[in-house]
Amino acid sequence: MGRNGLTSRPNPRRPGYLALRGAQQPEFPPIPTNPIILRVAVAAPLAGLFDYLPLADADLGQMIPGVRLLVPFGRGRRVGILVETAGHSDQDSERLKPISAVLDATPVLGPDDLLLIRWAADYYRAPLGEALFSALPVRLRSADARLTNGLPGLRATVAGRVLALADLGRAAGQRRLLEVLLTAPQGLATLHLKARLGPCAGPRKALRERGLIEPCRVAAVAASVPTPVSAPEVAAAAPVAVGPALNAEQTRAVAAMTAAMGGFVPFVLDGVTGSGKTEVYIRLIERVIAAGRQALVLVPEIGLTPQLRDRLGQRLPGLHAVLHSALPETERESAWHSAVAGRATLVLGTRSACFVPLPRLGLIVVDEEHDVSLKQQEGFRYSARDLAVRRAQQAGCPVVLGSATPSMETLYNARVGRYRRLHLSERAGGARAPAIALLDIRSQPMSAGLSPALRDQVATQTGAGNQVLLFLNRRGYAPVLTCHDCGWVGACPHCDARLTLHLRLRRIWCHHCGWFQTTPSTCPDCRGTDLRGLGLGTERLEEELRAVFPAVNLARIDRDSTRRKGELDRLLAASRTGEIQILLGTQMLAKGHDFPGVTLVGILDLDHSLYAADFRAPERTAQLIVQVAGRAGRAQRPGRVVLQTRHPEHPLLRSLIKDGYPGFAELALAEREAAQLPPFAHLALLRADAPDAEVPMDFLRQARALALTLQGELVCTRAAVSSPVPAPMERRAGRYRAQLLLEGPDRPGLQRFLELWVSRLWTLPRTRGLRWSLDVDPQDMM
Repeated sequence: MGRNGLTSRPNPRRPGYLALRGAQQPEFPPIPTNPIILRVAVAAPLAGLFDYLPLADADLGQMIPGVRLLVPFGRGRRVGILVETAGHSDQDSERLKPISAVLDATPVLGPDDLLLIRWAADYYRAPLGEALFSALPVRLRSADARLTNGLPGLRATVAGRVLALADLGRAAGQRRLLEVLLTAPQGLATLHLKARLGPCAGPRKALRERGLIEPCRVAAVAASVPTPVSAPEVAAAAPVAVGPALNAEQTRAVAAMTAAMGGFVPFVLDGVTGSGKTEVYIRLIERVIAAGRQALVLVPEIGLTPQLRDRLGQRLPGLHAVLHSALPETERESAWHSAVAGRATLVLGTRSACFVPLPRLGLIVVDEEHDVSLKQQEGFRYSARDLAVRRAQQAGCPVVLGSATPSMETLYNARVGRYRRLHLSERAGGARAPAIALLDIRSQPMSAGLSPALRDQVATQTGAGNQVLLFLNRRGYAPVLTCHDCGWVGACPHCDARLTLHLRLRRIWCHHCGWFQTTPSTCPDCRGTDLRGLGLGTERLEEELRAVFPAVNLARIDRDSTRRKGELDRLLAASRTGEIQILLGTQMLAKGHDFPGVTLVGILDLDHSLYAADFRAPERTAQLIVQVAGRAGRAQRPGRVVLQTRHPEHPLLRSLIKDGYPGFAELALAEREAAQLPPFAHLALLRADAPDAEVPMDFLRQARALALTLQGELVCTRAAVSSPVPAPMERRAGRYRAQLLLEGPDRPGLQRFLELWVSRLWTLPRTRGLRWSLDVDPQDMM
């Protein structure tokens, strides 16, 4: 017996299909004779599909895979997605119940979308329902949401429609807003108004107070454009600005990728920082839009979207949809609908945007393809980069993986011929690559995180009117709060981690689970008052730098300083105009940003990452150094990078200085091959956690026993199964975590093994409080 009163029976076509048990269910309408069987995925971490019957009076023409259904589930009801229909069920007919309602007149996911998500769920061994619903806007995961409900918008009232625009006098903002609304009697979605007119809260408020406009709901298919237009008409709109001339390498890259339009070819655009990769993307997208197709651009982090969004908006025609988690849900859903309806010519988003339905997909671009943020770390654990390649293959269009520091997996795929590699070895506009120097800080007196030599260079550059970027990947005031009298150290009560001191907020904060408390005024152990912050975070560094350089305009850019809406955009704009002379920040500053005035980059402390236990740590450290260094010297003024270290003899640093990232990558690939680590082998990590430390270890021991038994049955498998071990951070958010690693020399063999193994894992007894998940191709071993 499973959870929620479910029974399961093996299905010869697909193991793990389930049907609802009949106990404790409400009254249902009569069941039709000779029914079709509806196979439904629900949003739950449960394997398989669930078999249901249609309603007696159902229009079977509505039973199209991809529509949402309301279904009885356990003692309640849940939203499900119809995946397929069948003529019979392996369950007894008396166990089957009819659905409660059909929620959509048309499918929310089309055949291609279902095909992609089913493939992803199979590859990552995730419950199909969990995968399907992660691809939908949040509102559409609810039974109350209907596609016909429309989206929030505004329309002109009767008074507004008869008013002469000249009567608005000098209120240009109000006049423009009303003029736009008069072109769409049915109203316009608020998101579209913002995209077309910019921030217009003042004019909206004024016109509503005058009774000239009113709120309304706008049908989703009409929400993305002011009037119905065809796709060619959208594509024919004129761009706003003209881009710079391409250099020879950019021209060859654009020509090669343009020649591949209309077919699947995976490209690696390997370009040094500042080489103009974004300009190459723009030229390709221009061609895609001109052909009446849609383009999808994926970025790893929200912080990269504002600058890229603005640049794409200045150059590319048509409506652009932006999707990321920082947007209000209504705006995200409106953007999703504009993409689904084919109105958006360009979709720009973070990793979940890889699932957005696009009826005319012609190109996929993955910027900063090496970034670990492209891998989902909770729930449905997928790689947006790898799914982008699969989606492009399915759609028959090119995919471009762009980076100055390609991942080892991507470089290997290019080496063996799976991907086509294009190089951009020169900086655009004649800019020169910055010189990188190691600065040995052993025995050096440090002030504000700077050695005397780096402090002098900062003073010289700011005195000359240039900008300086200082990088410290540690936010907060200090990583540790301690009592100088007795040695007490602030520790998280829920994690095996220290609490970070945030001085301005007067909090000590766990950066792992989010728990915090007010900073104590006395030591909890000895009641002493000499509490001190140990170590350096960006908040403390800002305070000390202001004391050292009191006449210099300085800004800190990290997650704490940019919490307010619009603050990140404001700081980045001020940095680009030269208003800010010293930029201090974390990895938010490391990728994708163009600061033409920066001539000096100081990397203050990366020593801790040189000796991390994760085998990917050297790769990520090298990528971070190169990405941060790439912010220097991007215009006509030469740049310089200074990396402070106590380990100047470290092989990674020496390799980067001597041979750059390409030389480091060749060395790293050779080491990976010798150790048979990815990309020369393939991994899967089974994680388990529970409030009790022994529970996850017991579950993983049972899982390992199943795996060893399965190895005996499958003589062809060569998967190596490790013993279960506690996670590197064993306790997190009050739960004890453990993990078990599987390794296989080839991907197909490991997938065959995982398919059978995971189906048996679902049959293991479940201790209350236990959670488990499988991470295929894990990027984070913590």
